[in-house]
Amino acid sequence: MLETKVCIIGAGPAGATTALQLAYMGIPCLVVDKAVFPRDKVCGDGLSGKVLTLLSRIDKGIAERLLQYVFKEDSWGVTFVATNRMSINIPYKPGYAKLPDEPRGFVCKRIHFDNFLVEELKRCPQVQLIEGKAITKYELLPDGYLLSDAAGSIQIKTQLVIAANGAHSGFTKEVANIHMDPAHYVAGIRAYYSGIKGLHPDNLIELHFLKNVLPGYFWIFPLPNGEANVGIGMLSKVARRRKVNLKQLLQEVVQHDPVLKERFKDATLHGSIDGYGLPLGSIKRRLSGERYMLVGDAGFLIDPFTGEGIGNAMYTARMAAERAAACIAADNYTAAAMLAYDEHVYRVLGPELKMSAKLQKLIRFPWLFNMLMRVSAGNKELQELMSCMFYEVDLRKKLAKPQFYLRLLLGR
Repeated sequence: MLETKVCIIGAGPAGATTALQLAYMGIPCLVVDKAVFPRDKVCGDGLSGKVLTLLSRIDKGIAERLLQYVFKEDSWGVTFVATNRMSINIPYKPGYAKLPDEPRGFVCKRIHFDNFLVEELKRCPQVQLIEGKAITKYELLPDGYLLSDAAGSIQIKTQLVIAANGAHSGFTKEVANIHMDPAHYVAGIRAYYSGIKGLHPDNLIELHFLKNVLPGYFWIFPLPNGEANVGIGMLSKVARRRKVNLKQLLQEVVQHDPVLKERFKDATLHGSIDGYGLPLGSIKRRLSGERYMLVGDAGFLIDPFTGEGIGNAMYTARMAAERAAACIAADNYTAAAMLAYDEHVYRVLGPELKMSAKLQKLIRFPWLFNMLMRVSAGNKELQELMSCMFYEVDLRKKLAKPQFYLRLLLGR
């Protein structure tokens, strides 16, 4: 029997960040994960500027080590391609220079990024990490939770549970009673290719809004050593209604799309094409209860428009660690005490998630996105707005207002 005040289920970005924040606050914790690291995770592999910002707030040393990490590729912006094939390059920072400016985005395979965070955990004496054990039983007792695996080979008594074990979290389903909703869930697939032609020299990630993929997109994210993460994401309810085979759709795009087939003509597929699910934060949910909090994908908090998952996971992880510290200090783990975590999450991320949910609906109309591309080519204000939309919530609000498009149409 292991005893701890805080047990974190899952050592991915959400769980590792929670533990790192607790460690730097001087609070011991136990982290348990079903996998043994390094392990792979099916994902788009994109890391937004939120990641570096968050790690800097915990410990600048971690952020500096990430900047020097050899397994990531620095990215300086996004290429948007509309259904009419008009494209525009939007840097994360207008007028950037690669030196001395630091990149605001990265692409890094999850097998490397997650292991980077786990190695950071191993630097912390306050963190006890247990790998290769899947927690599947959760019993709420008057004085805490009793956690165990199916075989009972490990038992953990904890005052507080932080569920950080991803989109398929058993704790989320069984305890928090949150289940997959196809209207607020994206089905995604990804593959690794090398030898793709026409990648941007500054490693801009590419989002292609193809007619047969809307209301999702086809992406190309450059990786080190000439590789790229290539994938498609589509709203689950749409994929079901259309009976879309996403793996087949990706292969059709790569082999037959009139533009992309030339870029993939000499490309090589490495490994298999794998699928995964993205639980969207497009509706508000209860993220906590008596003696527990949900962080990251376990709380269904992925950005509905950008697909941002890792940054949001790490932000909520830090908030959960702060709430855990307050609960420990007050010796109060009631559902009412935990509610402050929900309020913090939705105060910080709520406006962004709400705006992104509106934008997700707007991209269902190809003519609207085509118009945006056409007008933005000669509109500095719109270009700067798009540059900031991944990071500045107040600016993103403009893109969700009908009068903004009316003004563009009228040329004002």
